[in-house]
Amino acid sequence: MDIFPDFGAVGGQAELRAIVGALLTIVLILAVLMLVICAAVWAISSANGNITSAVRARTGFLVSVGTAALAGLGVTWVNFLLGVGASI
Repeated sequence: MDIFPDFGAVGGQAELRAIVGALLTIVLILAVLMLVICAAVWAISSANGNITSAVRARTGFLVSVGTAALAGLGVTWVNFLLGVGASI
């Protein structure tokens, strides 16, 4: 599956490619780091009976999963917007 933005329709495509790639990399790294930390805190606080921490860690876990999904969908969204911009 070839899902990557079509930068040929935009001027300054090298800079745009570098910026989008760097931002997606940073977001995915932080999302995975947050996922691991929140999963660990969720497990430890659930095992120790600390319900408040477990609920907050579970919320952080779900937010990090959503963030990783949105970062992955960002490539498709940028590709769609570049396609619409090229057809105008």
